[in-house]
This record gives sequence, structure tokens and C-alpha cells, in this order.
Amino acid sequence: MHIAALTGGILLLSGLQSCRPDKTQPNGTLKYFDVAGYFKADTSKLQKLNPVVDKTVLHNGTSENKTVHIPNWGQELNLFIQSDINRPAWKNSYTVLNTDSLIIYTAKTPDLRTTKIMIRKDNNKVKWLVIYNHTKNLLYETREKLSFFPDSAYQIEKSQQVKLMGKNLYMVKGILKK
Repeated sequence: MHIAALTGGILLLSGLQSCRPDKTQPNGTLKYFDVAGYFKADTSKLQKLNPVVDKTVLHNGTSENKTVHIPNWGQELNLFIQSDINRPAWKNSYTVLNTDSLIIYTAKTPDLRTTKIMIRKDNNKVKWLVIYNHTKNLLYETREKLSFFPDSAYQIEKSQQVKLMGKNLYMVKGILKK
């Protein structure tokens, strides 16, 4: 009896996933820059190219550097993908400053995880992208600065303050070798 109820609950939840509204506007376009789509396409390209990366990882002042091939670019750049702001509930949650070469999205309220996205473009091509994320609850506070320079480098800076455990500082920097 319990297995049938559990199976039914799982099926109901999986069915609800398919009923979730689309991220697009009524005319089929996204409200904001497609961060998730951009990084999914770029990770696919990087996966095929399999570039050599000079990777540095820093944790609380201890640094390690290696020259590596990244086995899974989707996982490596997952924090960028997770910073997508194109959810229906957030369609009016960001102010937009848009010039010929720069787009800045700023959260209107402090409760949104992604607080700012800055995108520098040249001839409609992304030159760099910087994302700021912030999460705070009763147990911890996390701040992230994610920087990406297509075909060149990426950097993830993260500070995390966990109650009763202290502060941790992380930095991952990857420079793609040509």
C-alpha cells in the first residue's frame, strides 16, 4: 500500500514538472539575456574542443595549480548556468540598463539569489560576463562573483559564512591555453 502511494506521488510530481510554464514571453522571446542557454551552448563547444586549462584553486589562502583538461564543462560552469534569471515569477524582478555595448540586470529586491548580471558585448558578441549571487538564511550566507571571458578564462570567487563553522573563501580560476 505504501509503495503504491509513493509511486503515485512520484508520478504526480513528475507530471507537475511538465505543466510548469515556459520561460518565454507570449511572443516567444526571453525577457532577459539567456544565461543558461548561453552557457549550455558554450559548455557544449568547450566539451568538443577539449582545451588545455591552467586551473588554479584557492581555499582559505591555500592554492593549488594544475594544467588539466576539464572532463565535464557543464559541471565546471554549473554556477553560471544556475544564475539564469528567466523564470516566469521573476519577469519584473530586475531593472535593465542597456547600452550599445553593456547590459546590466540588477535585482529589485535583496531576496533574489542572482543580484546582478553585467554583460559586455561588441558587435552583438559577448566579450565578458560577470554575475553576482547572494544567499542568506539562518544557517549560512554565501556570496559569489562569477566572471567569464569566452574562449579565454573564467573565475569563480565564493565566500561562505556558516554559523558555528566560520568563514570559507574559495576561488577557482581557469585560463584556456591556445
